[in-house]
Amino acid sequence: MDNTGSISGLKVMVIDDSRTIRRSAETLLKNEGCEVITANDGFEALAKITDYQPNIIFVDIMMPRLDGYQTCALIKNNQLYKSTPVVMLSSKDGLFDKARGRVVGSDEYLTKPFTRDELLSAIRRHIDRG
Repeated sequence: MDNTGSISGLKVMVIDDSRTIRRSAETLLKNEGCEVITANDGFEALAKITDYQPNIIFVDIMMPRLDGYQTCALIKNNQLYKSTPVVMLSSKDGLFDKARGRVVGSDEYLTKPFTRDELLSAIRRHIDRG
């Protein structure tokens, strides 16, 4: 059995106010066979989560209106989605950010710009297709 683990068919949500980040993550994930749902802020994301029910969510910390911490907390406080893995994205690799991310229930933390491998292995770590 190959342990690269296919992520094809997974629904991945990417929430980031940077169009570049959304586009690059989307292209990368679509190449792996994922269905990608993007949102440019927490409000748009929360509206789409119910419709698409993603398997895993990547959320940028620094966003207008509703930041990544607030978005993550709202997702994790919802009975239906509290077990959905949420990975925080940040352009700074700060201990404070990581700690605060844990407090609101995030499952992991990736520093931007992330590599293809970092993104894919984060998904594989949290999605047990077993």
